[in-house]
Amino acid sequence: MSRDKEEVRRLSTHGQLLEKPADVIKNPYILEFTGLEECKAFSEHDLETALIDKIEYFLLELGKGFLFESCQKRFSFENRHFYVDLVFYNRLLRCYTIIDLEIGDLKHQDLGQMQMYVNYLRILLYFIIN
Repeated sequence: MSRDKEEVRRLSTHGQLLEKPADVIKNPYILEFTGLEECKAFSEHDLETALIDKIEYFLLELGKGFLFESCQKRFSFENRHFYVDLVFYNRLLRCYTIIDLEIGDLKHQDLGQMQMYVNYLRILLYFIIN
């Protein structure tokens, strides 16, 4: 049914060619497999639970090489605990992917919190490797 028959043949014989790191990560993600009803408001917990329940489908949606590590991974700073929603490792890129689910508009504090998670993971991995 494709209009580009040659591209379909190439994909069927060679698969998706990974020419640059960005080719490993899909964009956008289609999450209909979660079975969540379309509505104006649902919680981050509902989305996280649906993704965990359908983790096999979510890993396929993420793309090649992703491995599930944990959900609600705890990071502790100065006796305060923070929880990142999902942690994955990509064996092809040899890097971690952390997902913090947010419903609604992205705020500056969300970006700051994500940067805190990234920095924490970077420091943790440095000490593990060295």
